[in-house]
Amino acid sequence: MAVLGSLRRNSFVLIAVIGMALFAFVIAGVFDGNSFQSQEPIGEVNGEPLSLNDFRRQVDVFQKQYNFNDIQALTTVWDQAIRKELLNQEIEEVGLGNGADHLEYFLSNNPGFNSDQRFLNDVGAFDIDKFRNFIIELKDFNPQGYEQWSSQEAEFKNTININNYLTLVLSGLNSNAFEGKNEFLKTNETVDISFVKIPYSSISDSLVNVTKSEISKYIKSNPDKYEQKESRDFKYILFEEKPSVQDEQDIRVRLSALLEEKTEYNQVSKLEETVPGFLTTDNMEMFLEENSDLPLDTLYRPKGFFPSSQGELIFNLGKNKIYGPYVDGEYFKISKLIDKKNNGNVRASHILISYQGARESNPQITRTKEEARIEANRILRLVRNNSENFSSLALEYSDGPSKTNGGDLGFFQQGMMVKPFNDYVFNNRVGRIGLVETDFGFHVIKIVAKEDLVKVATLALRNIPSEKTSDSVFNIASKFQIDLSNDMNVYDIASKYNLEVQDLSDIGELDHDLPNLPNQRRLVQWLFDEDTEVNDYERFDISSGGYVLAILTEKKNEGLKSNDQVLLDVLPTLQNQKKADLIINNNRNLDNLESLADKNNTEVINVDVLNKNTPLVAQAGFEPKIIGTAFSLDLNESSNLIEGETGVYMIRIDKITKAENLPNSFTPYEKQVSSKLRSNIDFNVVQSLKKSSEIVDNRSDYY
Repeated sequence: MAVLGSLRRNSFVLIAVIGMALFAFVIAGVFDGNSFQSQEPIGEVNGEPLSLNDFRRQVDVFQKQYNFNDIQALTTVWDQAIRKELLNQEIEEVGLGNGADHLEYFLSNNPGFNSDQRFLNDVGAFDIDKFRNFIIELKDFNPQGYEQWSSQEAEFKNTININNYLTLVLSGLNSNAFEGKNEFLKTNETVDISFVKIPYSSISDSLVNVTKSEISKYIKSNPDKYEQKESRDFKYILFEEKPSVQDEQDIRVRLSALLEEKTEYNQVSKLEETVPGFLTTDNMEMFLEENSDLPLDTLYRPKGFFPSSQGELIFNLGKNKIYGPYVDGEYFKISKLIDKKNNGNVRASHILISYQGARESNPQITRTKEEARIEANRILRLVRNNSENFSSLALEYSDGPSKTNGGDLGFFQQGMMVKPFNDYVFNNRVGRIGLVETDFGFHVIKIVAKEDLVKVATLALRNIPSEKTSDSVFNIASKFQIDLSNDMNVYDIASKYNLEVQDLSDIGELDHDLPNLPNQRRLVQWLFDEDTEVNDYERFDISSGGYVLAILTEKKNEGLKSNDQVLLDVLPTLQNQKKADLIINNNRNLDNLESLADKNNTEVINVDVLNKNTPLVAQAGFEPKIIGTAFSLDLNESSNLIEGETGVYMIRIDKITKAENLPNSFTPYEKQVSSKLRSNIDFNVVQSLKKSSEIVDNRSDYY
């Protein structure tokens, strides 16, 4: 009471304290990214900020409309934002712009506009005047719609600028006649060679010594190959909440108890009542709704719908007979056959011959109904003469969307097709070919297969751990942490509880789903928290039930990888370089293949028709230095010793085939060179701009 009285007497102070606390809360929201008012951008490109609000809206779009997970959405939207900003900065620098004609051309080639009946003229072409009138009406009568169009128009203009910029870049990537001739000669000039190979594997690793300084020097001289982003390594122990043997036995007992009817005392009516069981109920839908973790499946299903190990047994049950209990995924199930339809599922193919005025016919189809009938009968004769060609004939002649599948409609049940089509396929045998008329046109039909269907009711109980099991997992995880806090060795503790210590490395700052650990964004954020130190540990929930205990083992900063990280990659390379020096020194005085082969107890190998277009050499593999050397030698000339990818080589030129009958023009080959230069231009331009730009990524501050 004394404290309360003091606060009352000092109410002004209390109000001031509360006010300051609220102010601090608002300001914190501005700076910590938890409020939409945050002033920090999601990133920067050459000093230009990327809007956080725009980024969040786009991430939301990809997650909701395209069902992207967090990391997919973050990566996709980030890549798009960086691409757009980099290209816009280039566009601004060169002063590129667009006008009304550009927008008109863009809209006239956009299916969203050139197929909209509101904007088409009498001949079905896009009419810019009709579109302009539409926008004027939008401005006058639908301000919100006009605002949306203005935003869309800005995006269209930006897209036009980017397309024009990339087109300008493309136009500067050309080849000339000299390059065209070289492209021709690369394929048509060949050499036959003989070679001797002394493989690096012939030298024992123990004969060459690679020092740590040599590995470090190699890493520094190949920074692009061995650079790394900031990452973390950690150990973890899984405490999974899985049903125990007793839990599963209890579920089986519950299932069995639901089979037969039983008598229960009704507290309301004060009478004994008979409660139906799975075997006796007259209202299966209500019974399953009250007792099963899965509702009644009201559809008829083919055999392939059921689990492969139980499908045959379920499908061949007698009416009202049951099978189970059996395990299907996360459920224990008992299935009961309710009904069976013989030949209730049909697979058919068709060739549709449509006509002008038929239902959903393509406007480009001009044939009359009678012409369509004649054509359909012609195709019917072709099919009957050679039914094996049905799919190719469908691809060539059908007017239906299934033509791309060779006319195949897949399996379907009664009532899924229009009546004449339905009646034909369900009333005729497999293999029958015939002609049917519907509102869509004339169908040449082939009945491909039929199968039976069954309707099955399934009583299912989810196989989940009991509360006792969950408590046990929680207790073990807690005891594990206590042992860790007492400085016990993690492997000794894991052995004590019969658990496994596992490792994950190179975890990125924006990772979300880790191997065997989905939805672990909070864990990743903890790993990168500036207060988290090596050997710190923390426990996190698992979405499937249970916990993961993570122990940070290493912080890897952005830069070059360490010797230990690249040892397995670099060591063989440096060993091979030293082996090459040994082999070359030991054979320096030999100048022909035969003496080299004799000294090294190997053979001379012949390879014919090598050209400059491939670095692969038969019986040698990927050896570009052999190709390069071969085309620098004269006939019968032998090379010096060559340090290759997998060994040291000496080659001799046995035959040189010059290109004869040179074409009058190398234009086709010039086009090939130009095409190679222009391939994937969008990606290559953006990658080039990235390398020369300063990009700041703040995504980890918000996600």
